[in-house]
Amino acid sequence: MLKVAVVGVNKIGTIHCRYYDENPDTELTAVCDLEKDRAEAAATRFRSNAYTDLKVLLEQEEVDVVSVATAGEENGSHHFDPVMTVIEAGKDVLVEKPISNNIEEAREMVRFAAEKNVRLACNLNHRFVPAAFKAKQWIADGELGDLLFLNMKLTIQNPKDITPWFHLRALHPHSVDVMRYLAGDINRVQSFMTKAPERSSWSTASINIEFASGAVGHLTGSYDMSRRHPIEFCEAAGTKGRLTIDNVYENVHLYPHGSDELKVMRNSIMTGVGTFHETFTNRFDHFIDQIKTGVPPQNIDASGRDALACQEVIEAAVSSWKNGGAVVEVPQIVKAAVL
Repeated sequence: MLKVAVVGVNKIGTIHCRYYDENPDTELTAVCDLEKDRAEAAATRFRSNAYTDLKVLLEQEEVDVVSVATAGEENGSHHFDPVMTVIEAGKDVLVEKPISNNIEEAREMVRFAAEKNVRLACNLNHRFVPAAFKAKQWIADGELGDLLFLNMKLTIQNPKDITPWFHLRALHPHSVDVMRYLAGDINRVQSFMTKAPERSSWSTASINIEFASGAVGHLTGSYDMSRRHPIEFCEAAGTKGRLTIDNVYENVHLYPHGSDELKVMRNSIMTGVGTFHETFTNRFDHFIDQIKTGVPPQNIDASGRDALACQEVIEAAVSSWKNGGAVVEVPQIVKAAVL
């Protein structure tokens, strides 16, 4: 039984608490929040101990794993200090996305986790669905042949204009991670952005992508769409076929070039994904299972290294737009950071 603590127990942190409370392999031992009333309310609800100081929690509790679900500017500016504190204590950690909205802090977290040989994972939950697993398998099995392109769309309704780059940094770790999960590292990007009427942030973006494999792709993202619409669509194609993933997890289709017969896997009651929040269960269960089975830190799925790679792509896209849509190289510092 792994003992878990959750840091930051507002809306998303409460979801973390609930899934650790429900997982048969974990015990939610403690919660921590700067707001004392919030920490105590979560502790009462989940029958755990409340703290307002993470260092005190780590001194007084036997903890194996810590979830960092703090927020901050662009949903990521409060992650650095608690993550570094947990790594210093030698505990495995799962951090909410984005790993950080500050690229230097993201790099330092990944470097420090490698130095301390600590498992650092990120809640990039969109890849932890049967549809994405099947797409990954089809690509690995050669069903698409040589990959030629991969296009992605992720759009939701979010009226907040917190910073000019809120949409990019807060939302698109998910979309970039799915693209990298299916097609590998990204070498270069070129971006164009626009603002919906009366908005102050770059709320819709169009990003051209070149993968290390030579394949090309595109990401369309927006905070201006209705919540009534499907939020996510992915399409990948190669020399032998094409596949599509509809609305994160609803279904995946394979269209072989040489046949009129399709392969289809749809979401059903048997897949364990009935609502979007259940993707958290898949992600958390996977992380806990990797810890239990002793997966080395460098082999963790949706790792801090993967999360950093996503932020490097996003920052390159921001740089491209700032420079008139110039093509920008994505820094390949992720692998070097763990050597």
